[in-house]
Amino acid sequence: MVDWIPLQMMPTGQSARVQHVFGAPDEVRRFGELGLRGGAEIEMVRTGTPCIIRLATREICFRSDDVKVLVQMS
Repeated sequence: MVDWIPLQMMPTGQSARVQHVFGAPDEVRRFGELGLRGGAEIEMVRTGTPCIIRLATREICFRSDDVKVLVQMS
């Protein structure tokens, strides 16, 4: 059984694998260009709105109302 949770429920310092990104097509495409798409490994740097995640060698800051992200915690 796979437990997916919304990104905003991840605690600081936790790692996860992105399962799906939801939102307006242009927003989903833009985040995909940054590497935030299914299968990506991320780490929560700071929770809240906006949140900050680490994705590969960069940090991305965004509001959870921009896109909705489901993750599977590591």
